[in-house]
Amino acid sequence: MAFVTKIKWVVLSVVTLSMASIIIHLSVAKFWTVNLVQYNAMASFREDFASMIGRQGIKNKKLWSIVKPLESLQPFANPRSNYSVPIEQNNGFIYAKVFGGFPKIRSSICDLVAISRLLNATLVIPEIQESIRSKGISHKFKSFSYLYNEEQFIAYLKNDVVIVKTLPNNLKDARKRNEFPTFRPQSSASPNFYIKEILPKLKKAKVIGLIINDGGCLQSILPPSMSDFQRIRCRVAFHALQFRPEIQILGHRIIERLRTWGQPFLALHPGLVRDTLAYNGCAELFQDVHMELIQYRRAQMIKKGIVSEELIIDSHLRRDNGSCPLMPEEVGILLRAMGYPPKTIIYLAGSEIFGGQRVLIPLRAMFANLVDLTSLCSKTELSDLVGPETPLPEDLIVSPPGKSDQELQEEWKRAGPRPRPLPPPPDRPIYRHEKEGWYGWITETVAEPDPSPMDLRMQAHRLLWDAVDYIVSVEADAFFPGFNNDVSGWPDFSSLVMGHRLYEVASSRTYQPDRKVVAELFNITRENLYHPRHNWTVLLKEHLNKSLSEEGLIRQSLFSKPASFLSHPLPECSCRIASSEVPSRVKGKDGRFLYGDEDECPKWMQHGKEEGSSSFPGEEEAKSEDNDLPEDEGDDLVDGSEFDDSGKTNATLIWNQDEEMDPND
Repeated sequence: MAFVTKIKWVVLSVVTLSMASIIIHLSVAKFWTVNLVQYNAMASFREDFASMIGRQGIKNKKLWSIVKPLESLQPFANPRSNYSVPIEQNNGFIYAKVFGGFPKIRSSICDLVAISRLLNATLVIPEIQESIRSKGISHKFKSFSYLYNEEQFIAYLKNDVVIVKTLPNNLKDARKRNEFPTFRPQSSASPNFYIKEILPKLKKAKVIGLIINDGGCLQSILPPSMSDFQRIRCRVAFHALQFRPEIQILGHRIIERLRTWGQPFLALHPGLVRDTLAYNGCAELFQDVHMELIQYRRAQMIKKGIVSEELIIDSHLRRDNGSCPLMPEEVGILLRAMGYPPKTIIYLAGSEIFGGQRVLIPLRAMFANLVDLTSLCSKTELSDLVGPETPLPEDLIVSPPGKSDQELQEEWKRAGPRPRPLPPPPDRPIYRHEKEGWYGWITETVAEPDPSPMDLRMQAHRLLWDAVDYIVSVEADAFFPGFNNDVSGWPDFSSLVMGHRLYEVASSRTYQPDRKVVAELFNITRENLYHPRHNWTVLLKEHLNKSLSEEGLIRQSLFSKPASFLSHPLPECSCRIASSEVPSRVKGKDGRFLYGDEDECPKWMQHGKEEGSSSFPGEEEAKSEDNDLPEDEGDDLVDGSEFDDSGKTNATLIWNQDEEMDPND
């Protein structure tokens, strides 16, 4: 009994001391936290959203404000002078077959119109092979009309080139018999090639055919004397090529749904496309089956002569040279370093994201409001966009039929004398979830099979998803490219969006990061990636802010424009509002103006600009503040300033190309 009594006293003492300790700690905590405010989740949520729409006293409104140095640039793609209207009695007809995805189709059509004007020919509306190859798609939309509005295309370009829907009846049969010459021009074909090689055959045969595979059929940069042909490309891309009404309605409906949340949104295109990754040799950025798939496609390109390098290359060196995309987690870190809060709405564009949802997990962890087409639209809206289609037979996995007892006994009798070796173990079964993916062939064969009917239909559907994403990306308050301006020379989605945004509203926030510089910054702090030092964040913000302004445009003109004119339609398709600040005229080593050579806008445009209004909530307040973009940096430029008779400085700057990143290094 005495022992039990002692235990009770010990327990009572421990409980008493514990209670005393808790009381003392609570008293100390209350004494030291008298100045703290209780956390309120909803209050924090509203404050974060208020910071993004630019309310007074919030520091994040600069993340959505316009880029002031580019505010004077305005879209102006009208012909300048001596521009004649085409006549129907011309040199003949041009029909074309366009292969490739959304970016290649859009770029190729613009080149076709310019070539038709150059050759004084009638253009037959081109055939989009990506939709023609797919069997059983909607009978309402066919070829060109699967994406674009034919009537708008013909009507808008009536003063540029004569366009017809089909060849005359007397020429259709001859085309079916392949009686007309057909050409496969390269994307770098010069105007002289068409004048000397194509035009004589067009005049003789009255009809020629073009097969376009590389995303274009005319070189991107034309001589200054052909500026009006560049402006034709702009009129086609930014005015005549309007999507069919169903696509436009759904695209603007998504924008309205994003706007109803009361805050601006950022569009992101990761640029993770299998063909581009294979061309640039970025397989080692992925793992498992995805690395094998990239290497398989690269081997195909080497066999066809598209790639002239080795199959196995160091992807990490390519990444350091800026030839590989920024991975989604790296993009998330860049945006967080810029100051975008975790509740920022990010619209994920792009119908193909190689690697699937797995590669997006880190980005979703950093930004919970990561949305895309499928999360903002119902299945009914997507099916209405596609239209009525013929159902395809299901590709069911049929197991081999089992053998009866009699068949097994017969095999046993024919097996030979005893003792017999053990039979080999059965093959591993192919489960349904392994076969359903588009890469299911890799579990059964070593060679990729031809696309199935479902694969072809999905490729056609990707054109529609890309078109909707294009509308949303152009209208977004900010745009960030994960991969653009690579060494393949093919037009890419991000570059087309950046060029369109530059044309319509040059001062919109369109990031144009130098992936080589970003890779160097990431390598500095690779061991402590998610907790960077303050100076690292400052360097990163400085680079991204510079990419928004003149420095980013100059770099785009150097490296992106030679591959695709639509990615940088300056200075041909823009004009500049007269202002007190004289723009710096930047010229490359080849004598081409990279920036600052835009014409002065007509007076009616300048008057309209003075009466213009802001484009998104909070912009007026943002304009009143000092923009955090740095002033024009002249460290990398050699100043060749000259003074005119009036005493004003007319600065002509020469861009030092040797110090810039070469993607081919």
